Amino acid sequence: MAPPKVKRQLAAVFDMNKCLGCQTCTIACKTLWTDEEGMEYMWWNVVSTMPGEGTPRGWEQMGGGFSQEGEANPSRLPKLAEFGEAWEFNYEDVFYAGQGMNEYLRPKSGDARWGALWDEDQASGDYPNSYFFYLQMICMHCTDPACLAACPRQAIYKRVDDGIVLIDEERCNGYRFCMEACPYKRIFFNQAQKVSQKCILCYPRVEQGVAPACFRQCPGRVRFIGYLDDEESAVHKLVKVWRVALPLHPEYGTQPNMYYVPPLSPPLFDASGDVIEGSERIPRSYLETLFGPDVHRVLDTLKIFDSRKSTWFSRSPVTSPVGMIWTVRKGPMDHGRPRSPDEKALKFASTMGPGRLWKVALTCTSIFGIT
Repeated sequence: MAPPKVKRQLAAVFDMNKCLGCQTCTIACKTLWTDEEGMEYMWWNVVSTMPGEGTPRGWEQMGGGFSQEGEANPSRLPKLAEFGEAWEFNYEDVFYAGQGMNEYLRPKSGDARWGALWDEDQASGDYPNSYFFYLQMICMHCTDPACLAACPRQAIYKRVDDGIVLIDEERCNGYRFCMEACPYKRIFFNQAQKVSQKCILCYPRVEQGVAPACFRQCPGRVRFIGYLDDEESAVHKLVKVWRVALPLHPEYGTQPNMYYVPPLSPPLFDASGDVIEGSERIPRSYLETLFGPDVHRVLDTLKIFDSRKSTWFSRSPVTSPVGMIWTVRKGPMDHGRPRSPDEKALKFASTMGPGRLWKVALTCTSIFGIT
């Protein structure tokens, strides 16, 4: 099956060296899109501590995507417990019932042995050479989406104008083949509505020239968004020109359109506590499992710039003090050519509950001061 054809591809770059692990992006997405019935456990955006299990737990071992021959890889559905339940906590007892000295915060029910971001900030390696870094994940909006190929209802499609991957919830019958096929496991099942749901890259905002919520709210300016063929965009320069942004798990065969500037490593300490010059605490062999063999070239390039007491994002004219993606404050992202929602997008919007519809409208106005 040939990949869907699009006119342009909207893509993103995450600079892993800037991430604070604050989860502001995660809460921005959760507040905007996944606060309705059946969506309690969903985290369309997640920032995982690596090396770690991630969300859902052990997603890298669940399979999916395509083989080198273009055949579907074996996979399995992640279980709800591997995503983590949306627990209700005993806030009343701890904070308001005068039991704070005798009671502690815990789930009222359910299995409390795993949850989303359960292993957050847990380091690998031995002190004083322990290490971790943050991995930002949303839907990859792949060029050749395994979820689209797996859906027998043709409920998943790529928008022709920007390549955003969406699920038509009216056509979806909840078979969950898409969840199984996605190698990144970024599709969720709504038990209340009996449909699959996922990140929509905030396309109602994008159509108004406003960056997605997780991008716009990032205090570390980690995230950059733009069209791959736009030679003036930060994304094009980082991916195509400077070639310092890499796809996550390229061996999955779906050609993801989310790219990563891999993390530079602090040096190792010897037994006396002195810095071992030229050493790297994060094993390159591990980074290679995430980004492929090109990660060595990228890290060498980044280290050259770091040795010049410069950062990647201070020398280019695209990186004015307001930051790359923040130029959307000045107007639409697509060079001043706003687009109208296509028919499928309007149909998708019509399947949203009232709660999500009014939030779409609000986020495209100045009510929150973000236009």
